[in-house]
Amino acid sequence: MPFFQHFLQGLSYYRYLVVFLLSIVEGPMVMVASGILLRLGFFYFWPVYLALMLGDFVADLAWYGLGHYGGRRFVTSFGKYFSITPKVLAKLEYFFKKHQDKILIISKITMGFGFAVATLFTAGLVRVNLKKYALFNFLGGFIWTGILLSAGYFFGQLYTLLGKGFKIAFIVFLVTLVSGALYGAGKYFKKRMLKD
Repeated sequence: MPFFQHFLQGLSYYRYLVVFLLSIVEGPMVMVASGILLRLGFFYFWPVYLALMLGDFVADLAWYGLGHYGGRRFVTSFGKYFSITPKVLAKLEYFFKKHQDKILIISKITMGFGFAVATLFTAGLVRVNLKKYALFNFLGGFIWTGILLSAGYFFGQLYTLLGKGFKIAFIVFLVTLVSGALYGAGKYFKKRMLKD
C-alpha cells in the first residue's frame, strides 16, 4: 500500500488526536476547517468539539504559564515576535487591574481583538487567579469553538453544492478569506487600542 494511503488511514484513525494537537498551535483555522470536515462527514460533532476545546484550552494554559513563570524575561527576548511589546504589555496590565473578568471572557470570545496571545500571557504575568482564568477561558472557548465550527459547517454546506471543477478553487478562496479576515481584524483592533 502506498505511503499516502497509509497516511490517510492513520489520519482517519487518529483524526481527533490530530485536531487536538493542531488546535493547540492554531485554534481558529483548525476550528473552521473542522467545521467543513464535519459537514462532509469526516467527524462526529461532540468528539471534534471537545478535541478543539481541549486543544485551545491547553494552549491558553501554556500562555498563562509562560507569563506567570518567565514573563518579563520573555517580553525582553521574544515579545516582538508575538506582538507583545513593552507598550502593549503596559496597557494590558493597566486594563487587567481595572477589568480583569471582562477582559478574560471578551478576549476569549473575540480572539482578543488581535491581542489574544498578549492577553493570555499578561494574565499569567499579573498573576490572575488560575481557577478564575481557567473558568473564563473554558466558558469563552465553549462559545468561540461553537461559532467557528458553525462557520466552517456553513462553508462546508456551500462546498457540497459546488461542481467538481470549483471545489479546489473554493477551498483556496475560503482559506484566504478566513486568514485575511482574522489577520485584518486583529491588526485593526490592535491599531485602535494602541491609538486610544
